[in-house]
Amino acid sequence: MSHPVLINGKWMQSNATESFQPTNPTTGETIDEHYPVSDWNDCDAALTASAAAYTALRQLPQSKIADFLNRFADRIDERSDEICSVAHQETGLPITPRLAGVEMPRTSNQLRLAAKSISEASWQLPTIDTATGIRSIHSSLGPVAVFGPNNFPLAFGSVSGGDFAAAIAAGNPVIAKANSSHPGTTRLLAEEAQAAAEETGMPAGFVQMIYRTSHKDGERMVADARLAAVGYTGSRNAGLKLKNIADAHGKPIYLELSSINPVFILPGVVKQRGEEIATELCGSCLLGAGQFCTSPGLTVMLESPETQTFIDSLVGNVDAAANGILLSPAVQTSLQSAVAELVDAGADKKCGGGIADESGIRFRNTVLQIDGKSFLKNAHTFQTEAFGNASLVVVASDVDQAVEIASGLEGNLTGTIYSHADGDDDELYQKIEPELRQRVGRLLNDKMPTGVAVSPAMNHGGPFPATGHPGFTAVGMPDSIRRFSMLQCYDNVRSHRLPEHLQDENACKIMRRIDGKWTADAVTGKS
Repeated sequence: MSHPVLINGKWMQSNATESFQPTNPTTGETIDEHYPVSDWNDCDAALTASAAAYTALRQLPQSKIADFLNRFADRIDERSDEICSVAHQETGLPITPRLAGVEMPRTSNQLRLAAKSISEASWQLPTIDTATGIRSIHSSLGPVAVFGPNNFPLAFGSVSGGDFAAAIAAGNPVIAKANSSHPGTTRLLAEEAQAAAEETGMPAGFVQMIYRTSHKDGERMVADARLAAVGYTGSRNAGLKLKNIADAHGKPIYLELSSINPVFILPGVVKQRGEEIATELCGSCLLGAGQFCTSPGLTVMLESPETQTFIDSLVGNVDAAANGILLSPAVQTSLQSAVAELVDAGADKKCGGGIADESGIRFRNTVLQIDGKSFLKNAHTFQTEAFGNASLVVVASDVDQAVEIASGLEGNLTGTIYSHADGDDDELYQKIEPELRQRVGRLLNDKMPTGVAVSPAMNHGGPFPATGHPGFTAVGMPDSIRRFSMLQCYDNVRSHRLPEHLQDENACKIMRRIDGKWTADAVTGKS
């Protein structure tokens, strides 16, 4: 019998006629747990319950939602050992330090930061113009569907991660669609979410969870008028299909799709500390077997006497490192296909390039190399995302070619430039940076991009195809919350009828965010 789904506040058996089993990537063996592939009946019931929950939710004080988020954070911390153990079994990610020491604390911290943002009302941007009598504020939008990724089962999970926390903090019910790579982990998190919802008096249908649907039913759910918005992290192909449907029905969808995170390493810094950077680059490329959305998949260098020595050092480090465990057979197949496409296009295989002859789901650590002229002739293909432990090095003939490479890049989450500490590379930097800056969400200097801090200043987004919209971030409260909101304006509305943060006690103020803090500045004029 398959595990139950969570619909309308209850765990119930699905009417599904199909089921699936996850794989333990450490052993390559199927896990003896069955999960339903929900049909439209489950989706329809969840949408109806979510709409009803939204009606009830709008009658509750926002402090209740903050209570839920804090209680949910406490509950998953209390159950951390079991959750991390199942996540390890389903993803191969190590319990320590990755899951228990990094991802679980980050997950509960995000939930608490979302609760704090509710209390401060900072995400709502309450604005009062007393001269015109007009006031505006961001408020909830409606039921949100969250599609979770395979690589961060906790911190980006559909029922626990950043999109979930943001949508809930904005006052919206969530229908979570688990990732098929870690359904058991998502089930445990959903159990704690539902328990926290009951403890804090949330309406039934506030948090719901299904494991998998057919593509047809998933697309139909996105199109349904009862759903207000979508958060999606996953493959470009599937995400764009959902985006086309959401766009056709006039609803926001926030996508994280594809990023190769270019790293430019300039000649002066190679000469200054090339060996050190080669070690850093190897570590960043292979962190989590390269299965980070910010993993550096493209390195651009300029020809110099030290360049090939650097590449040889990088290849030696990568080749000597242990082959990491991939998240699933699908990731292994996709990685093998992407590397083959790059090699067929002309990239020189310096190490790796095939499935590892070891237990578990693994791929040999891979470094590919191409010259700048060849890259530019087929730039689209050479920007193919090889999601996993593979990276491409491009050697430009001079700075003008490096600038041309930067200007031809697709949108990325991050872009990095390493340069000489004492300014020897500054002239080159000033030529490359303006082109790179417009093609990445986060620009870094002299550090690898794989860490994504949970900071109000963080942008985990970027131009297409990194995300579906360059103006939003998936990480960092309060800005990430605003994605799942609508801007509501009040014109000459009586004070007692206004939302709390727009009422007359604030009538001589405009709320502004200055240097990360909210400051009230007096405004002249009378309403």
